[in-house]
Amino acid sequence: MAELRQLMTSLGHSDVTTYIQTGNVIFTTARADLQDVAGELETALAATFSVRSPVIVLSRAELAAVIRANPYQDEENPRYVHCVFLPADPGQAAYDHVAACLAMAAGKGSRDEAVIIGRTVYLHTPDGFGTSELAREVLLNRKSNPLSAGTARNWNTTTKLLALCGD
Repeated sequence: MAELRQLMTSLGHSDVTTYIQTGNVIFTTARADLQDVAGELETALAATFSVRSPVIVLSRAELAAVIRANPYQDEENPRYVHCVFLPADPGQAAYDHVAACLAMAAGKGSRDEAVIIGRTVYLHTPDGFGTSELAREVLLNRKSNPLSAGTARNWNTTTKLLALCGD
């Protein structure tokens, strides 16, 4: 993570902090176009670390809105709630994919749920994330998956990232 912080600083960002070993970076940037920042980071990661990975950049306000919009606020165990952050607003293919995954999981007796709000897919896996058919299909099935450029974070990480952003 030290090398990642150094890379971020070299790109002109300040107040750079990483959160555990997750690749999550909190930083301040003077640039307004966060999609452009994400693209620059993808290029820099590939050039510096030979890692090709989608990068999603959210402002503090966007992250706070994601937390406020959580449709599973009543879930007592935050381990059962995950967010899949998407690089852009999802198209109809993403909604269709989630609906198909929900139908498949329900057909196998799953209680899992998923809702797309804005550029976030909220997953609720009351029987556990690790054994969730829905999570596996939404996140890992890369075949024609319109969500494959997204990145998932559990609820604890999501709320911790906002806390690290400060006021």
